[in-house]
Amino acid sequence: MRIAPSLLFVPAYENLSDVLLAFGEEVPFSSFATDNDESVQFLSGLDPYPNKPRITFKNDGTFKITVFSDLHFGENPWDDWGPVQDANSLKLMRTVLPSERPDYVVINGDLITGENTFRENSTSLIDEIMGPINEAKIPFSSTQGNHDNQVNITHLEEIQRELRVAPMSYTRTAPKGVGGAGGEGNYWVPVYYSVHDKVPALILWFFDSRGGFSPGKNSQQVDDWVDESVARWLERETRIMNDAWGPAEARQALAFVHIPPHAIQAVQATLDPDTNPGLDADTLGGGSTQATVDSNDLGNDEVWWSALTKNVKNLRAIVSGHDHGNEWCAREPKADVIFCFDKHSGYGGYGDRSWGFGVRNFVFNSPKPEAPLETWIRLESGVTRAKVLLDSNFDV
Repeated sequence: MRIAPSLLFVPAYENLSDVLLAFGEEVPFSSFATDNDESVQFLSGLDPYPNKPRITFKNDGTFKITVFSDLHFGENPWDDWGPVQDANSLKLMRTVLPSERPDYVVINGDLITGENTFRENSTSLIDEIMGPINEAKIPFSSTQGNHDNQVNITHLEEIQRELRVAPMSYTRTAPKGVGGAGGEGNYWVPVYYSVHDKVPALILWFFDSRGGFSPGKNSQQVDDWVDESVARWLERETRIMNDAWGPAEARQALAFVHIPPHAIQAVQATLDPDTNPGLDADTLGGGSTQATVDSNDLGNDEVWWSALTKNVKNLRAIVSGHDHGNEWCAREPKADVIFCFDKHSGYGGYGDRSWGFGVRNFVFNSPKPEAPLETWIRLESGVTRAKVLLDSNFDV
């Protein structure tokens, strides 16, 4: 991976409100001008990270992502068991990162088991999690999960702490009004093929599926789906991208969200161990996919799901954690999109030691959207399994 200073270009927008809605308080204005009737506004670069290094493919034309999921730090802090699990998880991270040498890292939700932590030290657990990534000096992003919204911790607090202690973090918050209660973590990261390119080759999307409980003494259950406001934001984002960068068909995308979309639930019954290799130990049901904790909420993630699958072109896969016993990839036939489970990485959280602990890797071998995308599970021991090529022929 090459990282270079952000190179900005200057597209024109007839409707600045679209840009403001898309970027919220993070609009990267380095210059601003209007024409005589003040009807045309200029934004200095469609770049949400004007002060961070640009993320690019390596010189050999590849880009590798390593995904950690469900670390579940902070369990049982009142005895020895919990801290031992955290130490084991840190050892796993420090084993995997120098071995895999990814260009980018994703932590895909449930960083902390918030219901077990104490209010006075919950955010300090983020410092521990960031330690191995800071040591490796690898750029990264995170999503938050249902256990990250609890009486003693919130998604917003985790994001704010991460940005304070991890200089390589590309995590950010959504504009005001986007994400719903407890769902601040919706954003995207551009990845360029070359440092001099004006248009990214790959967009990494990150969505906040919320869930869990609100903070404080009068804690209430938080909706367990990506809020419909994210759908409207996503539509605006993709429209602005297309206006600035040209047709989306020339770009690839990969999406991360902690709780799987509900549409994936029906796919499990169609799995074939040859086509869809990997652990399949968690039966999907109530609470295991979005909008299923309460049966009355069923279908509430469909607005976001529809917006994602219709507006994000060349979406190579949607990637989730949450269900620790699953690690397969499969195609959802109605939307014709591939879904992949992460690998349970943390020693905290439920599970069976026989499942193992590890990560999911993705390798883009070309910036071309039609090129196969490699993905596989890597265990802490170095053993690999469930390798598949994600392309137009996968699971059809």
